[in-house]
Amino acid sequence: MEALGQFVPLILIFAIMWFLLIRPQQKKLKEHKAMVAALRRGDQVVTQGGLIGKVAKVKDEDEIEVEIAQGVKVRVVKSTVAQVLSKTEPAES
Repeated sequence: MEALGQFVPLILIFAIMWFLLIRPQQKKLKEHKAMVAALRRGDQVVTQGGLIGKVAKVKDEDEIEVEIAQGVKVRVVKSTVAQVLSKTEPAES
């Protein structure tokens, strides 16, 4: 019984760490994945490198083409998009 009493503080510490650190990180990662998956042509984005531009083309699962100036397009890995500044409305069929 005494051995169980010694593990209670460790269990409490793990539970506190879970709710204060691990769980919020997992939630933030899930939100980022959803944001990246929803990228579409015309969205204005900010990359982790600080580039601001408009999505010109969604190339494939991992890559987008971002226009950072008139006629200047760069290829960007989707996961490096830090923020979507403005969304475009989906085209109605």
